[in-house]
Amino acid sequence: MSSAISILSAGMDSAVATALLASEYEIHALTFDYGQRSAAMEIEHARKLAKHLGIEHTTIELPWLGRLGGSALTAGGEIPSPADLDDREECLETARRVWVPGRNIVFTAIGVSFAEALDADAVIVGWDLEEAETFPDNSAEFLDAFNRLLGIGTLRGVEVRAPLIGMTKREIVEVGSAVGLPFELTYSCYSGGEVHCGVCESCMRRRRAFKLAGVDDPTEYLE
Repeated sequence: MSSAISILSAGMDSAVATALLASEYEIHALTFDYGQRSAAMEIEHARKLAKHLGIEHTTIELPWLGRLGGSALTAGGEIPSPADLDDREECLETARRVWVPGRNIVFTAIGVSFAEALDADAVIVGWDLEEAETFPDNSAEFLDAFNRLLGIGTLRGVEVRAPLIGMTKREIVEVGSAVGLPFELTYSCYSGGEVHCGVCESCMRRRRAFKLAGVDDPTEYLE
């Protein structure tokens, strides 16, 4: 069986992407601690997901990354909460406030380094259509450009695989439910508490996705 590296934040997207490809690859998952508020919870849940999926897991610390750009995820201050998830301008402003400069570029590049070192063929990411509306490093264009770069810059021709690239959060919940992913092992909250806050944009999208999909949401929310 071929092998792959998964960039596993423990959010729904990366968890479902990893679960979808777990039958195709022997997977080694990477979770990054870059000083985000939710680091401890992401790492805890990623370890549980890795155990459930029977894959290897490694945590990588990148403290310097969290010191760049003043993101609300790392620099303190109020976590933004959009009033309307369908208001693109409002969500673009929220995205700017939580943006960590070059985060997906850095994470994916490290995944590629692991892939080449471990003779793996692919790097699995959870990029999706809904996130791409406000985060350009989740888009199909970004994926295509990254893979063109890897075709030139890697000896093995490592490929980034994003099985959710055309999916909304609702569709991701539907697919995850179909493959039996235990969503209670995933974690989405920007705030980093043991219980999801329920009001940050990530929590709001999670809640809406389960509701639209008609799937029971196992998540406990503060609000």
